[in-house]
Amino acid sequence: MPRLTTRQESARLLAQTALINLFVEGVEMASNQMEWSSESSESEEGGNSGSESESDIGEWEDIEGGQLLVPLSQLTLSVLQNLYSSRFLEEQRCIPRTSEQLLMTLGVYKQQFPDIFKSFLRIQPNTFDQLLRHIKDHPVFHNRSNNVQIPVDRQLAVALYRFGHFGNAASLTKVACWAGMGYGTVNLCMRHVLSALCDQAFRQGMMRWPTTQEIEEAKQWVKQLTCAAWRNGWSMVDGTLVPLFARPGFYGNSWYDRKSSYSMNVQLISLPNLHIIDYGVGLPGSQHDAAAWKETRIPQEHEDLLSEDEWVWGDSAYPLQRWCQAPYKNPRAVRALCRISQGTLFIPSWPAPAH
Repeated sequence: MPRLTTRQESARLLAQTALINLFVEGVEMASNQMEWSSESSESEEGGNSGSESESDIGEWEDIEGGQLLVPLSQLTLSVLQNLYSSRFLEEQRCIPRTSEQLLMTLGVYKQQFPDIFKSFLRIQPNTFDQLLRHIKDHPVFHNRSNNVQIPVDRQLAVALYRFGHFGNAASLTKVACWAGMGYGTVNLCMRHVLSALCDQAFRQGMMRWPTTQEIEEAKQWVKQLTCAAWRNGWSMVDGTLVPLFARPGFYGNSWYDRKSSYSMNVQLISLPNLHIIDYGVGLPGSQHDAAAWKETRIPQEHEDLLSEDEWVWGDSAYPLQRWCQAPYKNPRAVRALCRISQGTLFIPSWPAPAH
């Protein structure tokens, strides 16, 4: 269940109290009606019905003032109405903030001190400019409102600053004070940048598919280290778990993984030289690699990306397909092979690409 705010928790308790009071008042009213009917029948025999009815009405009146008593359920509902009539439960405080640190990071530090710029945003200035150029025209940064949005470079800087920190340093308070923004503005910047980065067009444009020459080089590497029959398996897939700082507020239990921590499942498809050509991110850590693998580009477009005799290497967690193969699907066979060979599997490193 998602974490409830103070207003939501108060409203829930008041609603439960009102329901309990309504139930108790209904039981008391039914009991009083039964007593009144029995007394009225007796009074009709004795001729005292008028005095009894007046005493029954007096039970709902204040003894001193003669005013009608308000039921407790109505008082609870009125408190609940007052709770929703105000936007803030506590008095707002004016917290002094300044955007000088953000502007200095995007100005002086970016141009003259790239090392300090990288310490704040965890990215090089030229990479920041390239990323900004690719996302600045996304529709999420443009609207028809009379209120002009914050410049895209500032929104990207706020998002990268929070991405690059952990724990209390990534809290809304620290980020808002660093950027000179409100708490809600920080969340809005994060949402805008994430929408642009997770866009399908941006993903396909930035995650470049290898060229024919790069594919052939990968095939030659596989052929030299294994055999000629395996040369068409020139890419590899594997999953990893990225730990989260805290339990997510929405559906937190689904993010609890097999390693007893809250994490996110990330799928990476790469060449032998570790060049990433596809990825899948966003599913909770409790998801199996086989389920997360289906959300990547290759399983959905393998007919267009791979030829009929090409496939992707994966471990035993991935399903066997014509275009997805696991060298050793049965762990017992692997252990038997190791016992027979009495050796160690050695995978030499791929030479680093020339720059």
